[in-house]
Amino acid sequence: MNKEFENIDKAVPKIQDADLDDKVVLVRVDHNVVKKGEITDPFRIDATIGTLYNIVERGGRLILMTHVGRPKDKKTGEISVSQDTSIEPIVEYLERKLHTHFVIPEFKSTSKGIGSIDTSINLHIRNLKRHEIGGIYLPNTRWFSGEEAGGENQERFATMLSGLADVFVNDAFGSWQPHASTYNIARLLPSYSGYLMQQEISNLTHVLNPKRPFLAVVAGAKFDTKIGPLRELYNKVDCLILGGVIYNTYLAAKYGINIAGVTEKEIEMARELVEKDSREKKILELPIVVESDTLDGKIEGKYRSIEIGKLMKGDSLGYILDIDPGSFDEKEVMDTILGAGTIFVNAVMGFTPHFTKGSKALDRAIDENREAKKMYGGGDTLKEFKDLLPGLYLAVLDDSQYYFFTGGGAVLKAIQEGNPYGLLPVRALME
Repeated sequence: MNKEFENIDKAVPKIQDADLDDKVVLVRVDHNVVKKGEITDPFRIDATIGTLYNIVERGGRLILMTHVGRPKDKKTGEISVSQDTSIEPIVEYLERKLHTHFVIPEFKSTSKGIGSIDTSINLHIRNLKRHEIGGIYLPNTRWFSGEEAGGENQERFATMLSGLADVFVNDAFGSWQPHASTYNIARLLPSYSGYLMQQEISNLTHVLNPKRPFLAVVAGAKFDTKIGPLRELYNKVDCLILGGVIYNTYLAAKYGINIAGVTEKEIEMARELVEKDSREKKILELPIVVESDTLDGKIEGKYRSIEIGKLMKGDSLGYILDIDPGSFDEKEVMDTILGAGTIFVNAVMGFTPHFTKGSKALDRAIDENREAKKMYGGGDTLKEFKDLLPGLYLAVLDDSQYYFFTGGGAVLKAIQEGNPYGLLPVRALME
């Protein structure tokens, strides 16, 4: 067995142990890479190809499913079935990559989405078994009204899915929410973890049981969505670097200043973190930030660098949209980065696509540490790395000191739970 899978708990069923010969295999993947009808980055698709190849090579026939975007309006409950969240670009990419043909079944939809999987799919399954098509790719799972419905409706949709196949494989570590296609389905079919799922769980051990000192870099557009994982992460790390609105909120709370885009509610939430850090002193402040008068772009004369040390209580600032690269020239900052044993990054430091110098400087500084295990999590984090430093990205893609998680939110959730087996879709496989 490949060594990278040896330390995974034996309680998690693995695709290696499944009988796939002449079986229809329903595979949940996380191919959520489409925005406005176009693929933003195929990394998550490419990461699952090993599992797909293994299934076919062992005689299995593929039915794939993924969610794309958020087509459901939480206020009205309506589900928008549109090209913006279609899986068609994913299928086109896979067909080019695998030189085979996938069928996308069509089902009747209303303003509440697709209500059921009708019998029209049976013809496609027969063709699949006869090897007349390479695979079936179901429409966006979030187009189905039962996917996130909870209760009986969610169970009913899972039962429909289970009727399509003989075996279920979950290779969607990034899709950690307990929905019908990730959670309920695993209780209705013989179910296994795919190779990507196993790889993600294996590499999580470097974050959950890190070589110290452990440095984490976390950013986000909203403080309230990260506060739970941030609390738990703070307890685990030796040092924490913040970016984005999270850092802005922290600065506003600590220094008693006003920053455009940061609400009083968020500042109030951040005061607990400020108070905790006044005692434990784990947060490493990046001393120079970039203030902008506008969110409309990087307009000459409307942005400037600000030194945190010169701020006075009561100061009002515009939008803080990036970290000045000069922050990474500071001795304390570089000594911390270079001295880390493990570095976990779930952060885009600037307001993309215009403010990118902070992220670029961060990634370059981290690469100077040749000894640390460097773990990157999150689609935006990875895309920024690839776009800003394509040469470095290609150079480290197969470097054992680097690992790129397909789901940053799933990593933060696992940190919050304290182990990967607390993620409900993983738990469902074990049960």
